[in-house]
Order: sequence, then structure tokens, then C-alpha cells
Amino acid sequence: MQKLTSFFLIASWLLLSSGQLAAQKTLTLTDAVKTALQNSYDIQLVENNLAISKNNNDYGVAGALPTLTATSSNNKSVSTIQQQFADPSRNTTKTGVDGNTLTAGLTASIIIFNGYRIMAYKDRLAMIEKQNGFLLQSQLQNTAAQVMQQYYNVVRQQAYLKTIEKSIEASQQRLDIVKTRQQIGVANQTDILQSNIDLNALLQAKQNQLLIIAQAKTDLARTINNNEDISSSIIINDTISIDNQLSFDKGANSITIGLNNNPQLAALSTQVKINQQLEKETKALMYPTLRASTGYNVNSSSSAAGFSLLNETQGPFLGVNLSIPLYGGGAAKKTVSNARISSKNAELQAQSLSKDIFTNAYKTFDSYKNSIEQLPIETDNYSMTQALLNLVMQKYQLGQATMVDVKQAQQSFETAGFRLVSLKYTAKVAEIELKRISNQLKF
Repeated sequence: MQKLTSFFLIASWLLLSSGQLAAQKTLTLTDAVKTALQNSYDIQLVENNLAISKNNNDYGVAGALPTLTATSSNNKSVSTIQQQFADPSRNTTKTGVDGNTLTAGLTASIIIFNGYRIMAYKDRLAMIEKQNGFLLQSQLQNTAAQVMQQYYNVVRQQAYLKTIEKSIEASQQRLDIVKTRQQIGVANQTDILQSNIDLNALLQAKQNQLLIIAQAKTDLARTINNNEDISSSIIINDTISIDNQLSFDKGANSITIGLNNNPQLAALSTQVKINQQLEKETKALMYPTLRASTGYNVNSSSSAAGFSLLNETQGPFLGVNLSIPLYGGGAAKKTVSNARISSKNAELQAQSLSKDIFTNAYKTFDSYKNSIEQLPIETDNYSMTQALLNLVMQKYQLGQATMVDVKQAQQSFETAGFRLVSLKYTAKVAEIELKRISNQLKF
């Protein structure tokens, strides 16, 4: 009976575990970035702005195409007519006289010249579309970089957890050894209590680390706009691998070449050109405007009494309108001056951003190279502390090492493990940032 019960318990546990595994799925970096790029609200907003600028980049919006207008009106009236003539017999006085006035027209007009304002406007619309393209590219890079940093943060925290778990194994082994020694009378209660205290401290550290991992996954879920409880449904099995080929030299991974293609800098440089076109448009306000128009008009007026019972006119027309701004209180000159100042401000902002980007690139590259140079030493330290812990545990089991020796070896192992993972993460974050600002992130 006990065997049968145990069988059912094991079977139930296996079914439950298989169901939990089925509900979980492995999330790769590619999938995380792809999901974020598809779901990001920020990207959707920039895409909408780009769509608007594409719609506006049209000769019709710039005013280069003719406009065609149809008008029509039909007014009925009831009036009182009183007419007096030299011959009194012709005098007329009537009330409630019906009248009707019908007008209709079709007018086409086009601007022939307005100081090249239309051309400047059309060029500005094209530049705005181009600028929004750069802003979209920049937002894609920013979103991908944020996802990558948060993804590798989860990997980092999970690596911390593995170090803690290995230290827990050592503490558990130490506790088992102490218990065995106590049974044969060569260990006291103090050793038992201290071993339990150290083990419990590590178990508590593990629980805290699990919370940190769950929160890191939640942050990742928010960035990729995933509504699932990612902390429990997503498994990330990955390691931190670093591209150590980045440099400021010319080549495939040149940061210098990439910085010149920075989309944020390109967008601000385009803003300078946009402001220059605005300056041209403003200057055009001081030039004459020549407009040609043509069309067809129909006018009909009828009355039940009066001088004219019916009056109708219809026919085409052709005209030219010339408007010359003579004086407007100096407003146009001030507007041109303000536009020129705005162009200069845009140039200053572009220069300032360029310096900030290059300064950030050099500082980040220093961090990147420093971390990479330290990695071999830190890797050796980690391997040595791991070997030291194993050796001390063997000696402790043989009675050739003390509990203090074991604890010191554990602390050295934990410190080296945390330091190695932190160094890898620092190098990876620097690599991601360098690729982001040099427009080299692949996704």
C-alpha cells in the first residue's frame, strides 16, 4: 500500500512538473529584441510621425499644384418694390414680389512666383521626412540597446545565483562533515551552530537573489511590452560573451566611422538644414506674389416685377493677380532675423551634440578596454579560488584544515565569482553602448 501511494505521489509530481515546463519557454536575446521592436510604444510613435511626414512631403502641400474651387449659391427673396418715373403712369408699387438670384462658378488658380517659397517649403518637407527616418533609426537603436542591457542584467544576476548556490553546496558539505564528527565525538555544538548559521545566511542570500532576478525579468518584460508574468514563465539560458574587436581604427568595427553615421546626430544636422529652409521661406515673404487664375462663372437674377425681370450672364474668365508687399511695419525683417538666429542655434546644438557623443564614446571605450584587459586575470582568479575551495574542503574532511579556512575560501570564491561576472557585464554594457552610438547594433 505504501509503495502504491508513493507511486501515485511521484506520478503526480512528474505531471505537475511537465505542465509547468510546458508553460515556460526559453527567451533568447534575438526574440527579446524582436518583440520589443514590434511592441514598443516609443517606436510606434516615431513611426507615426514618419508616416505623417511622408504624407506631407507632397507638392500639393507645398502649394505648387493648382487649386480648383467650385462655388454655387441660390437665394430666393420676397420684397416690396416702389418705382417712380417721369411719367407718373409708369409708377409701380408692389409687395410680396418674388425674386431669385443664382450664382455658380468654377475657379482654378496657381502660384506662378512667390520668391521661391514653394521650392523652399517642398525641400523642408523632404528634410522633415528624412529627419524622422533618422529619429526612427535612433529609436530602434535605443530600444535594442535597452533590451540588451536588461537581458544581460538577468544573465548577470543568474550567474550571481550560481555562485551562491555553489557556496551553499560547500556550506552543506561542511555541515555534514561536522555532524559526522559530532557523532564520533570529535566536534562540539559550537561547530554545528556556526555551520548552520553560515548555511542559513547563504540560503537567505539565495532568496534575495531570486527576488532580484524576478525584478530584473519584470523590467525586461516592461521594456519589450510583454504582458505575461515573465518572471515565472520565461527561462533565460545564456552567458555573457563580449566582442573584443571594437576600436577607433579604420575597419569593419571602426567606432570612428560609425559615429559619423550616428542617427541622432544626423537628425540634428538635418534640423540645421530645415531651419535654413525656413529662413528661405521667411525671406520669400518679402518678394511679390504672382498668381494666375481661370474659370467659368454663371450669374442669373430674376424678379416678378421691377426694372429687370431676368438678367443672366455666363462665360469663362482669365486673370492674373500681382501682390507686392510694400510695408508691414518691419515685421518681415524681424521674422527673417529670428529665422537666421534659429538656424544658428540649430548649428550650435549639432556641434554640442557631436562633442558629447565623441566624448561619451572615448570614455565608454576606455571602460570597455579596461574591462577586457582585466578579464583574463579575473578569470584566472575565479578558477584558482574554485580550486582552492575544493582543496580546502578536502583537507577539512581529512581534518587538515579548520572551519575558518573553509569560510575564508568560500568568501574568496564568492568575491571572485561576483567580481568576474560584474566585469563581464561592465564590458558588455560598454560594448552595447559603443555599438549604439556608432550605429552598429545588429537586430
